[in-house]
Amino acid sequence: MTPILFIHIAAGALGIVTGAAAIFARKGDRYHRVFGTVFFLSMLVMSAAGVYLALQLTKTSVVPPGPTAIVGAFTFYLVTTAWITVRHKPGEIGISERAGFVVACVATAAMLTLGLAVALGPVAPPPPGLAPYFAFATLAALAAAGDLNLIRKGGLRGASRVSRHLWRMCLALFFATSFFFIGQQKVMPAYMHGSPILLVLGLAPLAILLFWAVAVRFRKQFRSEP
Repeated sequence: MTPILFIHIAAGALGIVTGAAAIFARKGDRYHRVFGTVFFLSMLVMSAAGVYLALQLTKTSVVPPGPTAIVGAFTFYLVTTAWITVRHKPGEIGISERAGFVVACVATAAMLTLGLAVALGPVAPPPPGLAPYFAFATLAALAAAGDLNLIRKGGLRGASRVSRHLWRMCLALFFATSFFFIGQQKVMPAYMHGSPILLVLGLAPLAILLFWAVAVRFRKQFRSEP
């Protein structure tokens, strides 16, 4: 348990707890802002530490660090752009949105390149195979398309602005919960391995994301934003 690994785990756990609290707090009130701020900061720390740990694997292991490092960097990008979306005024953009577009494009190209390299390699990839590479590349491409739309319009307003903030925060939370509850079951008691409860906890942010994607389109408080 190195200091960086401890920080990575602690920040991830704090992010999961505060992310859940921010989701269930009333949107826009004091508690939502406080929990959201802690979630934002903890996810930045978790993802940055995750990238560092993934890159360190090249010195101690034959495990390729590429996919994990890219996911960590993309998680950092997601929470940063989600935060900037609500920090900027409606209809306002800056250089950060253009930089985010470049990051999303690089993440898409990098994951596609890794996926193709694995697909064309001499050894078949272990389960779950190639699906994670191309699924992640698709998510990164969708994020890049959203950035391009934002830049083209010169900013977002109303439900579109809120949706951008919510889906990026929820997707980042999903990365944290799925990696912990589903991907790290080996660190949990044996009786919990394969438990459907862990699967539900890991996938819960996706269900919440879908709920809010619909809710913001029909709730007057979001549609009437300046």
